[in-house]
Amino acid sequence: MKAVSFLGPRSRLVKLANSTSRIDMNASLNANAKLSLRGFYHLPISDGDNMGKQRDIACGADIHKNTIVATIHSLAGAKNQAKFGTTFSELLRFKAWLIDNGCDVVAMESTGTYWIPVYYVLEDSITVIVANLYMIKHIPGKKTDLIDSDWLAELCLKDLIVPSRIFPKEDRAFRSLTRAREGLVKIRTQLKNRIHRDLSSSHIKLSSVVTDLFGKSGIHILRGLLDDQSIDEIIKGIPSSRVKKNADKIKESIENNLDSSQIFLIESSLDLMGRVQDKIDRIDADLKSKIITRLNDLKIAMSIPGIEFTSAATILAEIGNYRNFSSPEKLASYFGLVPFVNQSADKLHTGCITKHGSKHLRWIMVQVAHAASKKIGSKLRKFYLRVRARKGANVAIVALARKILCILYHLLMNQEMYEEPGTARKTRPIRLDQSTHQRGFTAQEMIDILKQSGYEIRKIYRGACG
Repeated sequence: MKAVSFLGPRSRLVKLANSTSRIDMNASLNANAKLSLRGFYHLPISDGDNMGKQRDIACGADIHKNTIVATIHSLAGAKNQAKFGTTFSELLRFKAWLIDNGCDVVAMESTGTYWIPVYYVLEDSITVIVANLYMIKHIPGKKTDLIDSDWLAELCLKDLIVPSRIFPKEDRAFRSLTRAREGLVKIRTQLKNRIHRDLSSSHIKLSSVVTDLFGKSGIHILRGLLDDQSIDEIIKGIPSSRVKKNADKIKESIENNLDSSQIFLIESSLDLMGRVQDKIDRIDADLKSKIITRLNDLKIAMSIPGIEFTSAATILAEIGNYRNFSSPEKLASYFGLVPFVNQSADKLHTGCITKHGSKHLRWIMVQVAHAASKKIGSKLRKFYLRVRARKGANVAIVALARKILCILYHLLMNQEMYEEPGTARKTRPIRLDQSTHQRGFTAQEMIDILKQSGYEIRKIYRGACG
């Protein structure tokens, strides 16, 4: 893969308009500061590059927790500024103000979560451009809400903002479920770690004997300890015969008793775990009902080793419409699974991954990569082992995560299931002579064609009665 594939968005230098705000800003720059490109601004360019087409009117909105400062610019030079709150009624007033002024496009920065309710109110009637703050950094100088909104309006008027990728309502709702599930799973993990810590502080080393402390046998032992049962009673009721074989080790690991405070803490953690698990089960049911429209994509994702239902649903939710990406490299770059590139003259340095885009997708892809790396005999595991030998385990896992994401992109675009390389029967194209095609085929010619296609031909001898 060429190194240029890892580079971020291309850029160009755009001459700033000679508006009063720009002149004041440049005049206020520190006299000691050296700007070799004074009066220019670094702007990203999308691949389609439909930018540069000026609009007749545009609005820039500087959004905060409780206030919105908006500026409307027109191509004729007129300017209109106003201030609004962020309550629902104020957002409706902001929407009406835009419509009354004939403004059908508004640009805003993606600051935290403050832009989300504004986007939801405006999206049905107004074209909303959500700009990445990293892409539209201000030149140093004066900074006020009015200047920021004026700057956004100016960029939007000249169509110099690359809009962020915003999902449709249905996709946003589906993604919110997968992210909520991820948060609950992390809470459940914290509770499990807390129980391990409380047991360890009481000199009870069950985790060294029982493989899964929160499986049926592990929970049975924990409940027995909390109910102050004897060790023999606890071991007798263990449902797993395999765990019962380690009865001596279990007795040795729980020689000490729990005091009242530790019993309370462990009981509380177990109860919370049960409630969290109920919420996770409910979300899983909602996910199964909502993903019916993408059932084929789900099956394709689950055909890849290491991807189960939950991880497949999460990946599809985070990617959204995969046809928005023209190549797997751009998909991997969008989600920050490509290395950082620093090039100067003939020197090229690559570093760690950029970590741009959704951290949720990177997290689930790393989990998938860990699972795929344990599939004995798979090509993905062989790839992981090969990279691990050269770069170490951490780099190998991230490389495998990116490889799986690129494979998934190809499968989704072609609507194909994953097949382990080497298992599918390979066929070679057959070149037929035109004269042979016209006169027909002899039996031997047909046998030769079948053999070239990968078939094995055997002659069956039949008896007299056959």
